[in-house]
Order: sequence, then structure tokens, then C-alpha cells
Amino acid sequence: MFKTSFARTEIKYRLSASQFDSFFSSLSGIAHIDEYGKSKIMNIYYDTPDFRMIRASLEKPLYKEKLRLRTYGIPGRETNAFAEIKKKYKGTVYKRRISMPYSLALDYLAGRTPSPVKNQISNEIDYTMKIWENLSPAAVISYDRIALAGDSDPDLRITFDDNIRYRTTALDLTYGDGGKELLKEGEKLMELKVSGSVPLEIARLLSRYGIYPSGFSKYGNAYTEFSSTKTRDNARIITPVLTKEGVIRYA
Repeated sequence: MFKTSFARTEIKYRLSASQFDSFFSSLSGIAHIDEYGKSKIMNIYYDTPDFRMIRASLEKPLYKEKLRLRTYGIPGRETNAFAEIKKKYKGTVYKRRISMPYSLALDYLAGRTPSPVKNQISNEIDYTMKIWENLSPAAVISYDRIALAGDSDPDLRITFDDNIRYRTTALDLTYGDGGKELLKEGEKLMELKVSGSVPLEIARLLSRYGIYPSGFSKYGNAYTEFSSTKTRDNARIITPVLTKEGVIRYA
């Protein structure tokens, strides 16, 4: 059963092949491969025509958000998919998503049909699409993931991603996972997902193998690469601001 809401701290690390081998082999008794094992994760990231959403995110504000469509594996039209909004505020990541068939998710996020699911999460996604205006597929990002869960800490999750690829054409997940690589050969991107601080035994392993946070954003790095070959316009960036009343406004 897929969860629909998450609130946690996510810390990212770029690991060399040797660091991965050493760290992964040392996780026995701390974490185990979860029920999903190894999976292929496919995403369409949505943005404005001038990429204001990712440009605002790269400014590192206190609050930022991304909108994406996600599937597990290369989908068919009726494959289960997730319309997902990922928010980050003061280092805490909030992920909210609703599920529906892939073809319906495409129509919904294109504004052609209303969400087939009506709840607070769909309201948040609707609001995001209204505020940013003209959101459309901007990039496909795919990767292979090994996911682990904590043996004694149910809130601990560790993921390892490789074959991270992006493309800015053929923006439909049914075309497969082809694209340009974002990591060096042999590298893996590790994410620690915790509800509080990093467990002591994990911190010791990180120190032992010289592994340090990297702050790697898949869509952010993809945008930096593909935008370097394009002329950037000076359209105003929308900056999300959290008011004292807890309401998101955009300046």
C-alpha cells in the first residue's frame, strides 16, 4: 500500500562505487531492503514555459515546491500513477500525492479534466496549478532505486539511486527511461529519510567512509545542464512566502 503523505528530513549524498560498496555492506542489522526492493522510478516534472518554478527553487528560499507525475516502472495508459506535490519548508520535506490511472493523471495535470480524486491533497495540487499558471511537462527524470527500511527504527529509510537520466523531449513516460546521465559512471545518489536526527550508527558509518551531504536536486541539476545551452529570459520569478498565519502567498 502506497502512502499518500510524508513529512520528514531528507539528506542527500553522492557516493562513489567504493563508498557505496562499503556503506551498503555495513547496513546489516541497521536496515534491510524493503518490500519494493529495486524499482524503476519515472517522473514528469511540471514547470512554466520559462521554468520559474525550478528557478525559484534554486534560489534556496525557506519554502519551495515541485509538481510531478510519478510511476513505478515504465507505464501503460492504465498503470497506477501519482500526481504529487513536493514541498520543502525549513529543511522538512512534505510530500502529498493522489493516485489514478496514468492517462487520467496526464489529463488532470494538463488541466483537461478535474481530478478524479477529491480531497485536501487534490485541492493543494489544484491551487498550485492555479497560482503558477501554464504549467506543462518540462522534463522526464528516471532512475533505478534500491530502498531500505530501518530494522528497529520504522521512520528510517535509505534509498540508493543510479542511472539517473533526464530528457526534455518525448515528455511522456510511455516512451521509456532514455535520457542524459546526471551522475558520473559508478556513482550513486543516497538519500537518508528520517523523522528526526540521523541515527548514531548511521552517523558513525558516514564518518568512517568519508561520506558528506551533497544537496543534489535531480530536477535542479537537470535544469542547470539543459538551460546552459539556452538563452535565459528575464521573466519575473514567483517567490513563495509563508505568512505568519501559515498561508502561502506568492510575491
